[in-house]
Amino acid sequence: MAKHRELLIAIADGEHARFVRPGEDGALHEEAVLQSPTAHMRSAELRTDHPGAIFHSDSSAHHALAPHSDPKTLEKGNFAEVVAARLNTGAAQGAFDDLVLVATPRSLNAIRQHLDAATVARVVGTLAKDLVKIPDAELWPHLRRWVRPTRQRTKRG
Repeated sequence: MAKHRELLIAIADGEHARFVRPGEDGALHEEAVLQSPTAHMRSAELRTDHPGAIFHSDSSAHHALAPHSDPKTLEKGNFAEVVAARLNTGAAQGAFDDLVLVATPRSLNAIRQHLDAATVARVVGTLAKDLVKIPDAELWPHLRRWVRPTRQRTKRG
């Protein structure tokens, strides 16, 4: 008899992650959630200092220097690293056999960059789509190619 393989579906964007598994009832069930501590902050709130200023020698006008990167974008990259670390830990502990990654395109790439070889070996599928806010009951059409239906025993009378 074949061993039942444990499937984990990680659904993420730059600020939220959900970990979903198929249940015995054939439905998908959320088992854990991660949220970036800066998820609801604006870029302006993330800056710890004002941007530098320059002035021209022939003028008394000062001009603010634009930051090289948006703090919100940097935080999203940091969050992708946190999600990948959680997946790496789960793979090392044997928490899942197969992994499906579902994320916005940018987040998907960022998460994949931080996965270790053991976790990458468990990835059976990826989907570049934002499904973070889709309820569990509505995920099935998006994930059916990776989620095998559970066989229900029927009683014969």
